[in-house]
Amino acid sequence: APPRSPPATMALAAIFVFLLVCAVHVLESMLDLAKKRGSVSDEQVKLRVAITQLLKESSALSTPSTFAQAAKLKRLAAAKEKELAKLQQSDIKGKQSLHEKYGKVLKATKVLVYGLLVLSFWSAPVATVPNHLLQPFGRMFSWKGVDAATGRVVVGIIPWLFLTSRVSKLLSQKLAPIFLH
Repeated sequence: APPRSPPATMALAAIFVFLLVCAVHVLESMLDLAKKRGSVSDEQVKLRVAITQLLKESSALSTPSTFAQAAKLKRLAAAKEKELAKLQQSDIKGKQSLHEKYGKVLKATKVLVYGLLVLSFWSAPVATVPNHLLQPFGRMFSWKGVDAATGRVVVGIIPWLFLTSRVSKLLSQKLAPIFLH
C-alpha cells in the first residue's frame, strides 16, 4: 500500500479528534438530560393510580350516610400520597449519587482523552485550513504559521480541541434528546 500523504493523514487526524470529542460531549449531554428527566418506577405509577382511584371513590360518596366511608378513603389516599413522597425521595437520593458517580467517571475520562490527544498531537499539526476561513483569527489558530507548499493555515491540537469542543457541545445538545428518546 502506498504511504498516505501528510494532508490525508491530517484530515483523518482532525476527523478522529472531532469524533472523539463529540462522543465525550454526547455522553455528557445524555447524562445531564437523564439526570433532569428522571424516571418513574412501576411502584410509583401503581401508587398514583391507587390514589386517583381512592379520590374518585371518595368524591362519589357525597351523601351524609356515606360521609364516614368517604373520609376513610380520603385518609387512605393521604397515607398513599405520603408513601409516594417517601418513595420519590429515596429514588432521588439514589439517582443523585449514581449520576454523581457517572459524572465523575465521565469527567475523568474527558480529562484523560484531552490529555492523550494533546500528548499525541503536540508536535504535529492536526489540520490544514484555507486562510480565508480563519481570516480574523488566523494567527491564533495557526501552528507554526502557514504551510509553504499549500498556502493553508496549519492548525495545532489546542486550538483544534477548542473549536471541536464548542461545535460538539452544540451538536450534543441537539443529539442527546434523540438518543434518549
